[in-house]
Amino acid sequence: MDTVKLASYLIGKVVVHDVAQGRLSGRIVETEAYPIGDPAGHAFRGKTASNSVLFLGRGYAHVYFVYGSSFMLNVTSEAHGVGGGVLVRAIEALEGIDLMQRSRGGTRLIDLTRGPGRLTEAMQIDLAQNGMDLCAASPLWLAATAQETGAIGTSVRIGLTRNVDRPWRFYERGNPYVSGPKKLNQ
Repeated sequence: MDTVKLASYLIGKVVVHDVAQGRLSGRIVETEAYPIGDPAGHAFRGKTASNSVLFLGRGYAHVYFVYGSSFMLNVTSEAHGVGGGVLVRAIEALEGIDLMQRSRGGTRLIDLTRGPGRLTEAMQIDLAQNGMDLCAASPLWLAATAQETGAIGTSVRIGLTRNVDRPWRFYERGNPYVSGPKKLNQ
């Protein structure tokens, strides 16, 4: 499965983080693909100490710090030795909502996990989870759900300055927890 297909496939899957205080989980409702050769992707310039997880193979958590304030969660998406990833942009909180709200300072449910920095803060995801296998027994993992996924929309990615015109952002249409401008969420 390539990176763009994985970005669409992850819509409706569940991110689970088991922490000391309990279980935090949420349905993925928005992603962005950063495939092989994408100048906006962290793997574009090749393997480095900070992006080496992107080259482990499919299904690992690549967590990194941006803007001096936020962690981002990516799912690695290509074969071993090839860099690519899918940014998880938004989730719909399912379990541990009270704990998520405490982590974010009492945020309203609608704003709790809408946006990649907000969701990692709510889900208590930071560099300690970088490199975790999301498909194996670990504190951070991906799960399926019986809940039906709504129609999936596509748009350009958000907040980029390179390769901006690619329709590599995927989201569940009509879901109120999707981030970004309304004009991109039609």
